[in-house]
Amino acid sequence: MKSKWILCPICGNKTRLQIRADTQLKNYPLYCPKCKQESLIDAKDLQVTVISGNKVKE
Repeated sequence: MKSKWILCPICGNKTRLQIRADTQLKNYPLYCPKCKQESLIDAKDLQVTVISGNKVKE
């Protein structure tokens, strides 16, 4: 089964999430450990769509 890493839509680096071809995500809060940003995404058929992005307060 084919899989790929989800890249951060803000900085372009790999996140800690890997998806397979049969994975479906809806309104998933994707966090990037490098730029410390959180983005709301949808994913289906290895295609990721960004809904919104927010800065995470520390």
